[in-house]
Amino acid sequence: MAAIPIRPDFDASQLRLAARKSKDGPQARRLLVLAAIYDGSSRTEAARIAGVTVQIIRDWVIKFNEVGPSGLINRKAPGQPSILNAAHRAALVEIIEKGPALEVDGVVRWRICDLRDWLKKKFNVSISKPTLSRELRALGYRKLSARPRHHAQDRDALEAFKKGGSQPSWQRSKRVSPTTGR
Repeated sequence: MAAIPIRPDFDASQLRLAARKSKDGPQARRLLVLAAIYDGSSRTEAARIAGVTVQIIRDWVIKFNEVGPSGLINRKAPGQPSILNAAHRAALVEIIEKGPALEVDGVVRWRICDLRDWLKKKFNVSISKPTLSRELRALGYRKLSARPRHHAQDRDALEAFKKGGSQPSWQRSKRVSPTTGR
């Protein structure tokens, strides 16, 4: 198998200069390995210098040929695509803004599990609660919940406390003068 030729518009000194100016360590290392190839080293020697396999050197050469030195920067992996598409998100926003109808939806406020069930019925999309929560946060929604009340809470005692029926039991301390030391 023949080696893929490296682009002719660069040379070893240009790559070393780019490696020196680079803020990305892995990119600088890759540029130096390609500079060694420009200087006449074999791909096997370059792989040994970099501590990688010849296949990885080949991948670096392909990226360098396509994009140039910027092609050797580490990029974030794309990850798994989202389960919800734009139509799902638009329908979700619409139903959240409209709010639930007790007669139709059977709930008085939306919970994540209710929205998940609605997506399953409407679009046949199965999504987990944590994933739906992330999607809702990305749409700008936050989980709000009412503050719980104890079932045996005495409303009269609460109102009396709010009105301030009792006086504070503390008093201001006497001012200490610097001459007395107290």
